[in-house]
Amino acid sequence: MIKKALFLIGVIAFIGCKDQQTTVAESKKEAIAKSTKDYAKFVNPIIGTSKMGHTFPGATAPFGMVQLSPQTNMEVMFKEDGSYNSKTYEYCAGYQYKDTTIVGFAHTNFSGTGHSDLGDFLVMPTTGDLVLDPLKTASDEKGFYSTFSHDTEEASPGYYKVDLEDYKIKAELTASDRVGFHKYTFPESQEAHILLDLVYNVYHHNDKNVWTFIRVENDTLVTGYRQTRGWARTKKVFFAMTFSKPFKSYGHKNYDNAKYNGFYRRFNEEENFPEMAGKNIRAYFNFDTKKDEEIKVKFALSPVSTDGAMKNLVAEIPHWDFNQTKTETKEKWNAELSKIDATLLTEADTETFYTALYHTMLSPILYEDVDGKYRGLDQNIHESDGFTNYTIFSLWDTYRALHPLFNVIQQERNNDMIKSMLAHHDESVHKMLPIWSHYANENWCMIGYHATSVIADAKVKNVGDFDVNHALKASVNTAKVPYFDGLGDYIKYKYVPDNKSHSSVSKTLELAYDDWCIAQIAKEAGDKDAEVEFLERATYYENVYNAKIGYMSPKLADGTFRKDFDPLDTHGQGFIEGNAWNYGLYVPHELDKMVAMMGGKERFSQHLDSLFTMELDDKYIAKHEDITRDGIIGNYVHGNEPGHHIPYLYNWTGKEYKTQERVRMIMRTMYGPGVDGLCGNDDAGQMSAWYIFSSLGFYPVTPGSDRYALGSPLVKEAVLNLENGKQLTIKTINQSEKNVYVSKVTINEKEINRNYILHEELMNGGELIFEMSQTPKKEK
Repeated sequence: MIKKALFLIGVIAFIGCKDQQTTVAESKKEAIAKSTKDYAKFVNPIIGTSKMGHTFPGATAPFGMVQLSPQTNMEVMFKEDGSYNSKTYEYCAGYQYKDTTIVGFAHTNFSGTGHSDLGDFLVMPTTGDLVLDPLKTASDEKGFYSTFSHDTEEASPGYYKVDLEDYKIKAELTASDRVGFHKYTFPESQEAHILLDLVYNVYHHNDKNVWTFIRVENDTLVTGYRQTRGWARTKKVFFAMTFSKPFKSYGHKNYDNAKYNGFYRRFNEEENFPEMAGKNIRAYFNFDTKKDEEIKVKFALSPVSTDGAMKNLVAEIPHWDFNQTKTETKEKWNAELSKIDATLLTEADTETFYTALYHTMLSPILYEDVDGKYRGLDQNIHESDGFTNYTIFSLWDTYRALHPLFNVIQQERNNDMIKSMLAHHDESVHKMLPIWSHYANENWCMIGYHATSVIADAKVKNVGDFDVNHALKASVNTAKVPYFDGLGDYIKYKYVPDNKSHSSVSKTLELAYDDWCIAQIAKEAGDKDAEVEFLERATYYENVYNAKIGYMSPKLADGTFRKDFDPLDTHGQGFIEGNAWNYGLYVPHELDKMVAMMGGKERFSQHLDSLFTMELDDKYIAKHEDITRDGIIGNYVHGNEPGHHIPYLYNWTGKEYKTQERVRMIMRTMYGPGVDGLCGNDDAGQMSAWYIFSSLGFYPVTPGSDRYALGSPLVKEAVLNLENGKQLTIKTINQSEKNVYVSKVTINEKEINRNYILHEELMNGGELIFEMSQTPKKEK
């Protein structure tokens, strides 16, 4: 125990020497408002854990590094014949509500993504004979999983509880920002075990683990790391694990087929040997337990080192009081959720609203240690200076509504996130902003360079103190990398040729919008040349509009439109996760021009009507796991992001009442309080952000503009507690289930005779009042 004491004293001494970084962290803790209202009780983390939602029910702090959550199955990514195992997709968050088994509790999980990774450091308590295989043993006997019942399952912000029926163990989980805290209540046993599975991964494949390493520092402290090669090509996560009770013995099993082990062959490494290393290992720690004895485990993460993990552990949870951490994390959640104090029509609506708000605060996540150190994209260790570093940027999804929502209620964090993106650029050998990044890796998922949208939206709305010239340089650098995903051809041809790149139309539309965003950044920076250059590039969407058929269409390098084109098909037609009917309506920066180009207001309105009412045959969506019937209304796909602005496009046709109808209908049919209360992947909070904005009565159709399109609010009243110290109170008069139409809008007693509201008007606070009616207010 002397070794452990000296180790902890050194860590505490180091933390005590920190100056400015600690002061900032402490001031943030002191700033957490202890609201008298318990908003956390309205949150149900089980929402979205069924089918396509891909959310997790476990314990986490707001934007926390740790997502400590049950894993209900282990599906490998590839079948024995090498083909893709489609069942893997169900387990993007490691959990499916339909399951009745738990294989353990992992410390890292994505929320709502449509591809996956993570699932690091699976911990599982068991009793009886030691079993180290999760599902089946080599002799075809039961693995270490346990059955469970939802009747004993409890989930709330920062807390998760379940009974592991096979072992008569009650498992409870909570978490601080960087530390997972387990509490296991055991039966009487001389064969109690806590397993540490470093084989398990979400989206596991045989070559995913590059290396794993464990050190048993003493009889209560274990440290180590894992490096994986998955969606993130070079991901390293370090840990420090400490037990409330000394284990009596320990060991591990190595699943490698290594032919050379050097002079380690001198030892019996499998039992009570304090070093464990290999690609695939599972460790175990043995205990004697009395009836109802509690064994607690604190499990700290670090992107830097085991030393960093220890510093995080000591700084955040220096005690063994599980309830204290649970309470502190709940207070953090209440502080964040209190930023919108909403009253809705029903209790079910309240649960849906606050769970959606909760889901918007699960990522991006904190990605630095308490001393400010983090692993950069260059795999070197950096220290944040003047910002807190974040990761998990699902930007193709989240630029649309999540980051704009942060510009209303999370301005300080969004500023830090933008600075994290700029740091990513500086560390990038490509000199690019993040496309889709996580854990010090660019994974290159999806299309466009939407960090430019996040930056433009913040700058235009006067959010943050990031360097606009740095941001412009990073954006321009990103937009001129010729080998990135059709970008060189886009620059050469002024569109992406379909015979040179997949998803050519979607890329052209998204790149044109991103270039418009760069022009807005250039305007704010006073760089006229860059502004002119990128405004011209922002018109390139015109080059893929086929006026003969009235659709955005795939165009070949020779300048002709592709002949074999089906505007209904979502596969192989130049669009990614959409078709020409819906994705083809994506010109958010020049909507008036798009409407005119597509035949004018009346014809465009008719197109929207047809989009929502037509029937789309299953054959058109059969090849996409991201598009399912659960998220489709006609040919409108709400379960996927490219169409989220579409219900608001009636505002550009003079038929605002139809926007109001559609928005309310979508909130009623695509969201709800049940386990299947999300109609598609929550996509790192984007789906939920749409619901929050729409419930409040407005939506950012064009991020990078200071305008929000008006819709039909679902709230009866909502008070936004803004970071500038002001309050915006949104009120509705005559609000009801049937009164979905808006007859009048006023802000601070001044009537708004337009179909949008300005960001500045929101930030000035006061009262925004919607007068609701059962009768639509049609154009005269």
